Amino acid sequence: MSLPPPSPGRTHGPADLAFDAALDDTELVAARAALAQGRWQTARSLLARTGDDWDRRGHRITVLALEPYSASWAAEWLLAEPVSADAATLLALAEVRRALRGKERPARAREACHHAAALAPADPTPWLGLLLLERTLGSRREMVRIFEEVRTRYADHHHAHHLMVARLAERRAAAGPDPLHEVYDLAHRAAEQAPADSPLAVLPVVAHAERYRVLATGGFEAADPAVSAHWSGRLARQALEAAYDWWLEWEQDGHPRRLVDLNYLAHAKCCEGRAAEAAALLERIGDHATPEPWSYPSKDPSTAFREARERTLGVV
Repeated sequence: MSLPPPSPGRTHGPADLAFDAALDDTELVAARAALAQGRWQTARSLLARTGDDWDRRGHRITVLALEPYSASWAAEWLLAEPVSADAATLLALAEVRRALRGKERPARAREACHHAAALAPADPTPWLGLLLLERTLGSRREMVRIFEEVRTRYADHHHAHHLMVARLAERRAAAGPDPLHEVYDLAHRAAEQAPADSPLAVLPVVAHAERYRVLATGGFEAADPAVSAHWSGRLARQALEAAYDWWLEWEQDGHPRRLVDLNYLAHAKCCEGRAAEAAALLERIGDHATPEPWSYPSKDPSTAFREARERTLGVV
């Protein structure tokens, strides 16, 4: 019997290391499996339970939207419940994913997002969908405008900040290294303004990783992050120390996207050469690796992650 191809939310690399966008959310994994079989009622129940936990809602809907037939099943759900904001938002983000794959017109995806936003004015998730779309297809000015729409509804939105940092890091790519680059200012300001227990404390590390991606791709930094001077500067060291100290104090093991932050922080500690600290983070990550930033600047993320584990933990 032949096996079906992996879902867009679950990719595989050497030795079959899976990168699952659902991370460790077992309820989401179950709802995703049901949705793939056309049973949208399970997703309906999941999102009803999620409520206005905006980071968790955004995470769950973006992962469900990755499924190849999520747009079809969300449209069926919306036919059954025409005023369901959950159905409209899932359909909107599914249309965004289709547009990014060239399977749908971007204008239609934007229209779906605006329709979902009208059904749930307080929800930042339809605007997150627009941010995902404009990250690839839109202008910086439009991204900034949409980012502010997200922040108006939830100032500390985790995924939105990551998208904005990744896009901003690409500004003035041809100018080379710049310790005063605006992406660092955005990340540090967000970290300082967020509550003490907010995972946005790790955002300055994310900014350094995204900037490294841009600089290494442009030939301004070594392609091997472990030997790049990018990670030995004062600004990078301060950001890494502050983020690691935050993790030791708060950890936030209930945040839906905490494993994204742990992967960025573990990668940075490997680049910095702090093996003991990297090992502690990799132990916590377990099998929940994320492609970014292990793929930076142009590495196979499975290989990079396994090599990091082997160096720090002595295991593959």
